[in-house]
Amino acid sequence: MNKSVVLFFLSVCLSCVFSGCMSIKQPKEVFALPDYTEDDVKENEKKRIEQLSKDTPVQALWRAVLLGDEETVSRYEDNLIELLKKAVAEEDYYTASNYYGSLSAAGSKRLGEIGLNARQIFSKFYADIPGLVLNDENKKLLPKTMVDCVNATVTIWVDKGIKIQNGAGYADRVIGSGFFIDRRGYIVTNHHVISDLVDPKHEGYTRLFIKLARDSETRIPAKVIGYDSVLDLALLKAEIDPPFILALGSSSDLSIGEKVSAIGTPLGLHGTITSGIISAVDRKLFTTGSVLQIDAAVNSGNSGGPCIDQQMRVQAIVFAGILQYQGLNFAIPVEYLRQDLPFLYHGGKRSHTWIGAYGHTMREGLTETGLEVQYVMPGGVANRAGLKKGDVITFVNGKRISSLENLQDIFRNYVPENILKLEYSRDSENYSALVYLDERPDQPGYEIYRSDLLTGSFIPIFGMGLSSSSTMSSRKFVIDEIIKGSVADESGFSVTDPVMILEVRFNEDNSAISVNLSTRKKKKGYLDITMGIGTSLDSPYYF
Repeated sequence: MNKSVVLFFLSVCLSCVFSGCMSIKQPKEVFALPDYTEDDVKENEKKRIEQLSKDTPVQALWRAVLLGDEETVSRYEDNLIELLKKAVAEEDYYTASNYYGSLSAAGSKRLGEIGLNARQIFSKFYADIPGLVLNDENKKLLPKTMVDCVNATVTIWVDKGIKIQNGAGYADRVIGSGFFIDRRGYIVTNHHVISDLVDPKHEGYTRLFIKLARDSETRIPAKVIGYDSVLDLALLKAEIDPPFILALGSSSDLSIGEKVSAIGTPLGLHGTITSGIISAVDRKLFTTGSVLQIDAAVNSGNSGGPCIDQQMRVQAIVFAGILQYQGLNFAIPVEYLRQDLPFLYHGGKRSHTWIGAYGHTMREGLTETGLEVQYVMPGGVANRAGLKKGDVITFVNGKRISSLENLQDIFRNYVPENILKLEYSRDSENYSALVYLDERPDQPGYEIYRSDLLTGSFIPIFGMGLSSSSTMSSRKFVIDEIIKGSVADESGFSVTDPVMILEVRFNEDNSAISVNLSTRKKKKGYLDITMGIGTSLDSPYYF
């Protein structure tokens, strides 16, 4: 089962085996915003920016803007302009698009020197990306029948050699599905199907092959171009002329009850088609965005196969099914593939972004009005940019933000080392800030725990704000905030409940946390209770 589905069920039943018991370990020092009016602080920051400029020139420009020194800003703007000119001259439009967008967000007046505007740069960047542009040669390979659709799919075959079990040797392989999206032999599948090929921790023999639906006996070598473990997508390439390709649709047009067909290799049965309907469109199984729930029959081996509509366009990519429950299956909306393809085609691991914050959609009645910031991590981008708890983000780069999902949609269009402009409200006043997109850690909650005190880190991790209740003990607190729908809320805690933290533990890969505590809950008549609470250290609410 895919990792994202496991995390979904973790909130219902935490089944991790925890190891490495920890005391109430706190960071030695929590980051405090520097005072740039002090000369020595300002000079130290200039030195730090100089170091950053060598490897992360966009971050150097952002930090220079935060410093507020015109000479420093001009210096690193000049540096990034020259790097942008170089990228354009070398026709590296992937890099050029990142630099151009960052300079634009930072308000640079020198972009006219480049000779290309934003539309021209992005047009050149997207021109060669498989699946996004249907040229005449690709249109000739579009299917006309469902049989053609089947022949546009492949079986993904990961050969892992021989596995020894109970003294006997067995062929060790992973079987999944995929589909052609371009005449040059580019194939889409799931990351988890090919994960052993790109996992640096994996040891042993691995080779990747595909099998055509019309010739299931021949194994054709293939290679991984790019992969995204967060959205569970991967782009492969085989040196073959595909018989057919599938066009990408737009699943935003789909609604509950519409018919779809899944094509794949369930249990090794090549070219199998099953049909069903869209059961739901907003299942929160990923840490960014929502997935579709379908009731078309899906089994082991279907992963990576296409979900097509009645016009034979790809609307989603199958990625998980709950084998114990018939008709409970999930697929990745094709929009996420569209957003991912430029980064997958660029090659290697696709990294996602964050600014070190946590929050939920703000609502007035049933109307979504923005993204409320409920926590900022000390030393994180949001903290350095001046965002505070209680701020409501309303625009990003001029685009209206009414919900957390809106922000995630925009963030998915970027990789780390980009600058964006946020607009937000605070106490009925409007403000703006530049933020630098940092790389999203695998476990944001663990990063927060390492960077902040319990009084702060428990807000995003458990939805429980704490304040110290004793000068004699660092373990005694009073709850001063409960976030609605959080682990703390669902565990029955209330504001003013006293708690004493007894033990904090993490599982082996720091993806989940367990806390033992004693409390006297208001809702339990203030009886003394010792209990444990646990949760995943990743969720869609970290951004």
